[in-house]
Amino acid sequence: MACLPTAPPALALRRWLGLGLFMLLCLHLGYALEKKVVKSKLGEKVGLPCCHEIESSDSLHNYRVYWQKNTMEVVLAYAEGKEISKDKRYMNRTEMDDRNFTLWISPVEILDNGPYQCVVQHLRSSQNPSVVCDETVTLFVTADFSKPNITANVSGNSCESTEMVVRCSSYGGFPKPEISGTLNNESVVWNVSWVSESSLSPYSVTGILHLNVTKDVSFTCSVESNGFTKSTSLLLKKTNDCVVPTVPPSYNVITASSIIIIIFLLAITLAARYLSRHVCSCCCKPQDSVEEGVKECTETPMSSKVTSETSSV
Repeated sequence: MACLPTAPPALALRRWLGLGLFMLLCLHLGYALEKKVVKSKLGEKVGLPCCHEIESSDSLHNYRVYWQKNTMEVVLAYAEGKEISKDKRYMNRTEMDDRNFTLWISPVEILDNGPYQCVVQHLRSSQNPSVVCDETVTLFVTADFSKPNITANVSGNSCESTEMVVRCSSYGGFPKPEISGTLNNESVVWNVSWVSESSLSPYSVTGILHLNVTKDVSFTCSVESNGFTKSTSLLLKKTNDCVVPTVPPSYNVITASSIIIIIFLLAITLAARYLSRHVCSCCCKPQDSVEEGVKECTETPMSSKVTSETSSV
């Protein structure tokens, strides 16, 4: 049976050392890249660090310092302790620390977003200055979005459901945001539109959603940008404007109702005529008895008179 040759111990050790150094280099580069990004909000004061600091025994007069943006735009420049150049857009908004060359910007604008380069030269001799520092730092400017505004308009209605057009909007933020929503804790998909004058201008975002609501539901709209989220919730209510159409009565029902009404009226008429006759008959009998009594009373004195006359004869 053949045996595979094994690597010498020294070669294996060199491989492991090389792999370890490579991992350390990757970690160092990742840390360095992380340090070179500075975040700031619109309107705040921010400091961009440089890569050199003057020793206490040295002086700014021995240096040239250039802060430039996108390698084309000179933000400011110092030579022999004096400011020799400054871009008009940064006028009255920038200053530099005379010990560590930190560039301070206040207030920060969205247009300040981007990479900045700090170049430091030491003037050991005026004819051959040496570069002691050349480093780039990226400024990332953000702006908060307004609290989302939710509106719901009814586009259709029935007894079973209510059709709604829901709009969620927010404005004044940067960078470009993402919009999301939940309906009773379930995700919904928006039809989203963004408005901005340029890639370095504040954004306005609007999301539109068509819903078919069968019951009262809780709705939430969220706007997220650069890790910051703002949300608004709204209770969507199903409208209960159900109008049940009236069904006209059938022909048979109308005929039966008419017959009943006619019979009722006839019964009332007959009852009225009967009652009127009964009342009249009762009223006539007492009148006849009174007349007879009166006649008897008037006849009695006449017989008494005849009797008296007979007696006198």
